Amino acid sequence: MTNQTADLDWRDGRVPISTQFDDPYYSLDNGLAETRHVFLDGNDLPARFGGNFQIAELGFGTGLNLLVTWALWDQAGRPGQISFTSFEAFPMAIEDMRAALTHFPEVADYAAKLLAHWKPDAGAIQLPDGPVLHVIIGDARQTLPAWGDNADAWFLDGFSPAKNPELWGADLLRAVGDHTQPGGTAATYSAAGHVRQSLTQAGFDVTRTPGFGRKRHMTQARMPDAK
Repeated sequence: MTNQTADLDWRDGRVPISTQFDDPYYSLDNGLAETRHVFLDGNDLPARFGGNFQIAELGFGTGLNLLVTWALWDQAGRPGQISFTSFEAFPMAIEDMRAALTHFPEVADYAAKLLAHWKPDAGAIQLPDGPVLHVIIGDARQTLPAWGDNADAWFLDGFSPAKNPELWGADLLRAVGDHTQPGGTAATYSAAGHVRQSLTQAGFDVTRTPGFGRKRHMTQARMPDAK
């Protein structure tokens, strides 16, 4: 387990840039709209919400994906419970998270609840009237294979494969496949050929679809139903 926190620069005072990976945490155009397009629409949410629904994510970052998902779940009014598990090597300091999330007033109420309850060593926590959140700190190449659960939907949101290849390696994406329910899905902003190939080798049916903003394409993947 690492105790390292994220080291940041800020672009235009509002977009955090990882100095470790020289990459922004979310779209320079509109991070919230990107999350909706790539991860929610890409996993056919909220249509699939209901019962006990497990979302897993590579890269927690600012927590924006969680907050947009939480808001959508509230709006959908579906019965059941969401569990949101994220694998993060370099957790962001709370003050940096707060600074980044101030630029998304649409999810301000959810951000306040997150910031009041989560800290890197908190383990699994029940957010008020919201998901069960568990941010697992450490190298996902070690922590994900040891995870004791399977996801209904994956948000593959590491920094770009060119900048952060460790989160896009074939072995790790195979572990993603191994920890996906039959009929489960994955989505990512990346349309890199080696990412799509590795997801295919992990057992997913993979499709290249229109991306968000400046990105022409993204990737959606679906695990076949159980026979």
